[in-house]
Amino acid sequence: MALVNTKKMLDDAKLNGYAVGAFNIHNLETLKAVVKAAYEMNSPLILQTTPGTIKHAGEDYIAAIAKVASEKYDIPIALHLDHGNSFDIVIRCLRAGYTSVMFDGSMLPYEQNVAATKKVVGIAHAAGVTVEAELGNIVGVEDDMYVNEDTNAFTDPKMAVDFVEKTGVDSLAIAIGTAHGLYKGEVRLDFDRLKEIRSLIDIPLVLHGASGVPDNLVRKAIEFGINKLNIATEIKIPFANAIKEVFKNDPSESDPRKYLAPGEKSVEDVVKEKIRLFGCGGKILYHKMMSM
Repeated sequence: MALVNTKKMLDDAKLNGYAVGAFNIHNLETLKAVVKAAYEMNSPLILQTTPGTIKHAGEDYIAAIAKVASEKYDIPIALHLDHGNSFDIVIRCLRAGYTSVMFDGSMLPYEQNVAATKKVVGIAHAAGVTVEAELGNIVGVEDDMYVNEDTNAFTDPKMAVDFVEKTGVDSLAIAIGTAHGLYKGEVRLDFDRLKEIRSLIDIPLVLHGASGVPDNLVRKAIEFGINKLNIATEIKIPFANAIKEVFKNDPSESDPRKYLAPGEKSVEDVVKEKIRLFGCGGKILYHKMMSM
């Protein structure tokens, strides 16, 4: 199956009350682990990379291995740019074969965010690529971007309506209290705000910073209208810890195949747990029927 955009999978998630997992991958091993886990769980999948990962690995290399994975496994897979913070990187990813892009203008003044996002939507839609945007700021660190908790602004529901109408985005990432990276205290999500936004706009809603959110709060967020959840830190930490364990047991190990394989397996286990939690396991029949 060729790489697909996110429209059908997120529309189906919205219609049927579940969320699709979007997993940040960094190299061949993490990509293979995520795809294998999704295949074994019969789940649609969003692979995503930040500008930092693209700088490290290259959008052409990433797109190439994602395309191989999509042809190898008969599940719907989208390749998504996460937190694209410039017009240049959006264009580079479109040219490389990404099927979905996020333009993150959340740090811009509102009208500039609207104008820039609308421009990206026009170009991406012409190429059959879906667009995610963000309103509000999520605390923590994402690549080189840092948002202090004191300056965090949650998404304004009425502004979200205006933004969606003016830009034509396909999905919207909202700020309701999640954080990039690791939480420093108790996780508190503004579910009243989420419910109001869900009642006002009709496109799929995205929750960034889902790593570390307790399962009961994740389920509640999905119940109240979240259709895509981003996971990054909860992949990186077990991957790193599994590799550290290899060197702890044998500091002289030098074969990458022997220390990367346990890391890959640890990512598989995490992704399967998240797919169960998000309710997207076994949800690929719809996509197969639509492609007939």
